[in-house]
Parts: sequence; structure tokens; C-alpha cells
Amino acid sequence: MSESTPHPLEDPATDPFAFAALAAAQIAERTGVPRHDIALTLGSGWGSTAGLIGETIAEIPAEEIAGFSRPALPGHGGKISSVRLPDGRHALIIGARTHFYEGHGVRRVVHSVRTAAAAGARIMVLTNGAGGIRPEWTPGTPVLISDHINLTASSPLEGATFVDLTDLYSRRLRGIARQIDPGLAEGVYCQFRGPNYETPAEVRMAGIIGGDLCGMSTALEAIAAREAGLEVLGLSLVTNAAAGIGSGALSHAEVVEAGRAAEPVIGALLARIIAALDPA
Repeated sequence: MSESTPHPLEDPATDPFAFAALAAAQIAERTGVPRHDIALTLGSGWGSTAGLIGETIAEIPAEEIAGFSRPALPGHGGKISSVRLPDGRHALIIGARTHFYEGHGVRRVVHSVRTAAAAGARIMVLTNGAGGIRPEWTPGTPVLISDHINLTASSPLEGATFVDLTDLYSRRLRGIARQIDPGLAEGVYCQFRGPNYETPAEVRMAGIIGGDLCGMSTALEAIAAREAGLEVLGLSLVTNAAAGIGSGALSHAEVVEAGRAAEPVIGALLARIIAALDPA
């Protein structure tokens, strides 16, 4: 699809769920796997997980699947992969995330999640790199997301669609994760619009209203996942102290480097968690 061609998901006449079903059918055809049981979106610092959880059956450039495109952000992968887990289940690995700040609209942001649901997944694992509001969370700290605050002023839900988010980040799945690592911290994730980093005042506000982490992804995807009937597990990697919490300026290079340094440890942790997850 050329840059000048309007994207189908930006057309109000397009059914986003039918388009996700098309993408899922293409993934099944390209991978030879008719159904994926679990899906993972791998954010900054989590990329090595795909190679640790099982045998990679197929890798597809994201832009070859309907609705997906190359990641706009350096440091993010650009492939959709099928991985066979040791117990025979299949995991769909989404290495191509569309961020809200790219300006393509919410439908494209959550297309990957809807595609995962259409592919048969019952569990959605959403990971990200985030700024830590708690001073004790140094870069490299993995944190279970217990809840979120959506500060994007948007939602993936369209029309009179009412979805209960009481247990959005599954208490059951978080319990399984803590069985693997009882020391895992938990916190509330705040999604800002981006692409600018938050100001110190915005970070203070986030802390006052209950936030522990700041980032530019995940919340919109999580809402769409619940709408699609998926059980959600969210994990953040603290890549930096949020603005005003630490000293010095923030940079994407810092985020990427912190993720790279932590990747072997958190990738192995997530692989152990994935092995223990089972559909409810």
C-alpha cells in the first residue's frame, strides 16, 4: 500500500473486526498455524522473549499482513511471528506496534489486538518500556500492570459499546506471574498521548491521581483486548525515571539502551511466565 493510498482502517465504512479477521486469515495461511492460543505484543526491552519461549515456526514482515505496517520507532521489531510452545500451544508474537502519537487513529493502534483475538488467542500479553514514578524503581525493574489511567482522551470503543474494565489486567494472570517471581512489583500505568515525554508537572499529576508508570502505549490496546474477550496480562519495564523523578534529560536512546541491558533477564522472566499461563 503506497503512502498516498488511504488506509482501510481509516475509512469509517470499514468494519475493523472483519479487517482483523482478514489479517488473522493471512497469518494462518502464511504460518501454517490455523489457531494461536496466546498473543504477545513485545515493547521496548522485551524483544528477546520470542526466542526463549519455544520454536519459531514462521516470521512475516508486518507490512505484508493487512492493516500492519513497519514500526515507526527505532528499537522496535517489525515482524509477526508464530512460536510453538513446548506444550504444543502456539503463540502469536507481534513485533510491530502502532503508537497513538503516529496519528493514524485508534483503529490502527488496536488492530494487532483485534487480529490476535481473530486468530484464536484467549490471552493477550502487553509489554512496554515506561518511565518510573516511584524513585525506588530503578531502570531495569519489571513491573506488573495492575490497572491503568488513560490520558489519551480517546478510546477504541465505538458507539454505545460498554465494556467492564474492573478486572482489565487479570488478577488471575498476575497471580500466576507472582508465583513465578514473588518479588514482582505492581503498579498503575498512565498512557499519555506522546510523542513528547511528560513534563515534571504532568508526572507529579500522574502520581497524585494514582499512577506509578508513564508511557505512550498499552492502555488503548488493553481496552480493545477486553472488548474482544481476551484476558490481559500487562508488564512494564522501567527504562528511566520519569521527568522530575531523576536527574538529567530524557532521551529515546536512553530508553533503548536500558531495554537492551535488561533484555536477557526480563526476557527469561517473561518466558517462564508464558510457560505457566493457561486459559481460564
